[in-house]
Amino acid sequence: MATAPKLKVEIITAERIVYSAEQVDEVIVPGAEGELAILPRHAALISGLGTGELVVMKGNDEEHIALAGGFMEVLNNTVTILSDVAEREEEIDLAAAQAARDKAREALETASAEDYSGLQAALAASLARLRVAERRRRRGGRGGVPGANR
Repeated sequence: MATAPKLKVEIITAERIVYSAEQVDEVIVPGAEGELAILPRHAALISGLGTGELVVMKGNDEEHIALAGGFMEVLNNTVTILSDVAEREEEIDLAAAQAARDKAREALETASAEDYSGLQAALAASLARLRVAERRRRRGGRGGVPGANR
């Protein structure tokens, strides 16, 4: 009996390989126009990425990663993500993420029109980092059951 196909997932920034795994069941990605769910046998795809939380589901475990921009390619059950910023949940300093959020909010209050969109992007990135870090804190720092914390 043949086993069901699985995904290979690689998340890469300019500095490093953030995540690499095989035998992945599903990936949920913040696309430029909304969330995308990638399952095995997905059609070939190239998509821009937005800012938000990426979820990798492998068996009973979930990995949450904060992303900010980049591109994704899906080809032959391989998902390759090239991101400007990607941080795994255990790498995020909650206090630093809260400080970045507060700083971005304060800067937006007095921002000029030319600075506004960049500050909005910084705020969105800090909020994504906080969502990922808070999820880890609520779970006690361990992986969870897929779908339980979404």
